[in-house]
Amino acid sequence: MSQTRAHTDIQLTGRIARLPEPWRSYALLARLDRPVGTWLLFLPGVWGLFLAPHASLQTRLIDTALFAFGSLVMRSAGCVVNDIWDRDIDAKVARTAGRPLASGALSLKQGLLLLAVLLLIGLGVLVCLPPVCWALAPLALLLVALYPAAKRVTWWPQLVMGFTFGFGAPMGYAAAAGTLDGNGLLLYGAVILWQLGFDTIYGFQDMDDDARIGVRSTSRLMEKSARPFIATCYSLMLLALALVAIHAHLHWTFWPFLALATALLLQQARALNPYDAPACLKEFRRNVPIGFVLAAGFVAARLFG
Repeated sequence: MSQTRAHTDIQLTGRIARLPEPWRSYALLARLDRPVGTWLLFLPGVWGLFLAPHASLQTRLIDTALFAFGSLVMRSAGCVVNDIWDRDIDAKVARTAGRPLASGALSLKQGLLLLAVLLLIGLGVLVCLPPVCWALAPLALLLVALYPAAKRVTWWPQLVMGFTFGFGAPMGYAAAAGTLDGNGLLLYGAVILWQLGFDTIYGFQDMDDDARIGVRSTSRLMEKSARPFIATCYSLMLLALALVAIHAHLHWTFWPFLALATALLLQQARALNPYDAPACLKEFRRNVPIGFVLAAGFVAARLFG
């Protein structure tokens, strides 16, 4: 294994580091040390909330607050599900060997208990959203439950991740619009492409270990054409967002934000080195400010449109 890949992304610092056990391990299992995933789940929901027509600003802001809390809870629940599925695999991968279930810091029973608590809290958030979101929620839960199996049966688990992690976009759109139409689905497609790109970058960290233990990934599949593949994902995502904006007749203030996001994403594709694991993690994290840029564009278009 190359030296640059023998690392962990666990952030055992600050208040989490000072927690007594087992609370520290529960926090690590819920990924409270790494908020990047929460932002990447939440921000497409904001895109959907402010793309949708007709809703009042007050409704959008209330739903944004609900989505923020719900994203934190459901991202944590998804991580618990993932770690329950992958606890044996994680123990064999340098980056994930320190995770609580893989290392034995928490038992499977404790992981299931945390999952039950998180799902109950998520249900509480869901009932505060419009009924159309209740109808979509079972599909979202099914995707969360099945995603960890993808790496066992397909070379495209990162695509399945896009469908799973990107579900905030159609949920946000449906919450504000009261329905899910073609423009909401096109936004979902854009988010899937974005997440396929950045999760493939994330997966480049584990290629050596994945190959050794026989785990499939889009990252391994696209190792030799990493930059063209990521550039293609991002280009198609940006094209889909442009079509969304045109179809929705968004105010011109959206377009400068889309232009800035385009520059940042294509620069990310150009700078990518799939064999430098810490650099891949850094590029992955840069998608959070890019998500904020696009969220600002959707908000500006709605406020000035």
